[in-house]
Amino acid sequence: MIIEHAHSPRNFRELAGATRTVDVVNPLCGDHLTLYLDLAADGAVSDIAFEGDGCAISRASASLMTTAVKGLPQSDALALFTRVHSMLTTETVDEKALVDVGKLAALSGVWEYPGRVKCATLAWQALRNALETGDRPNDKE
Repeated sequence: MIIEHAHSPRNFRELAGATRTVDVVNPLCGDHLTLYLDLAADGAVSDIAFEGDGCAISRASASLMTTAVKGLPQSDALALFTRVHSMLTTETVDEKALVDVGKLAALSGVWEYPGRVKCATLAWQALRNALETGDRPNDKE
């Protein structure tokens, strides 16, 4: 699944009119991406997209993330960030936790490769930044 999402990433495009835009870079390997987020009036993620260059893990993680959070209320997207960040950085022994994240569980083994954790979390950090920017739309971070 990681290879498939890396070669054909979902939501890989510029999102014109995005209410929030965040640029992030992984200085360790050079991965960079721009995350575009459009929030509806009720705070739900009405659309999300990304652009950039990165390794297979970085692109697959961003692709899987954008698919998973599209349509979620902002609070649910932040809760998913917390669950996935924990999964990417520590060993997940709770099978229910893996079921709860659906297809994102494909990334669950990344914690075993410390050099790749930043690749997998890059898009997720951008998402958290975008959701927590409050009244500062279209920040470049």
